[in-house]
Amino acid sequence: MEQKAEKIQRPIVQALDEILGTPLKVLDDGFVRVIDYMGSDESVVQAARVSYGKGTKKVNEDRGLIRYLLRHAHTTPFEMCEIKLHVRVPMDCWRQWIRHRMANINEYSTRYSLAIDASQKTAPAEWRLQSKDNKQGSEGFADATLGSALTQREQELQDLARAVYNERVERGIAREQARKDLPLSTYTEAYWKVDLHNLLHFLSLRMDDHAQFEIRSYANVIGHEIVRRWCPIVWEAFIDYRLRGSAITRLEIDIIRAIQTGNAEKAREVAVKYGLLPPPGQEIKRNREREDLEAKLALLNIPIPWK
Repeated sequence: MEQKAEKIQRPIVQALDEILGTPLKVLDDGFVRVIDYMGSDESVVQAARVSYGKGTKKVNEDRGLIRYLLRHAHTTPFEMCEIKLHVRVPMDCWRQWIRHRMANINEYSTRYSLAIDASQKTAPAEWRLQSKDNKQGSEGFADATLGSALTQREQELQDLARAVYNERVERGIAREQARKDLPLSTYTEAYWKVDLHNLLHFLSLRMDDHAQFEIRSYANVIGHEIVRRWCPIVWEAFIDYRLRGSAITRLEIDIIRAIQTGNAEKAREVAVKYGLLPPPGQEIKRNREREDLEAKLALLNIPIPWK
């Protein structure tokens, strides 16, 4: 007897539909907006149950299954959801963005069209100082006097670059060459289509406190304003297990066990054994793996035995 296929309806997420096509402001003149999406929390569950078959009959709640999948890194079901975003972003920030090679991208072309007449501006209080410990990070802000001078010079530079660009175009120079001296602060636009699994990976890196402020601003809007509406159960699990969770390595387990014995000397010996600390009597230099461990110990209110 021929079986009839089950009728399936396309998932509709009302909370996301409410902001569909609406630009969500980022930085001074950037935005992110949802163009289209496929799937929802239910789509993740549906994909998982097709994969696991009868074994999922014991799973009574979609939330429990989604949390299990994310907690144990069963990523395939999350790839069944996709979203297409339209973004307006400074070129220097976009350079970081497209290093995540897991999306479909179509960017505004300044070979065919005039460059967008907008550049990211920096307010006097927003000039960050170079970190002394992290070559790719910032630490603190410039004082008000310096900040004001830098903002003025920034405006002069951007105005000059735009004037030179416009002059070249007006005199018939090809757009592909006229654009070459535009600053990286110039805004560009792109369509960015990505599946939910890879989007979560992007967010886990770019929402991190160590990410650069500009791209972190975009990631926060995508996460809190878009993914939270789109797949709220997945978003909750992502916050719990990825963004605000922490994995403990074998080395860290051994050191924490030693700390829990109450023997600080033993904990230090284990740290020396694994290369997190130098032998006794030598200067303690920066060690990123040790710093990661120290951050976890601080989070758990566990005393650091070598401090």
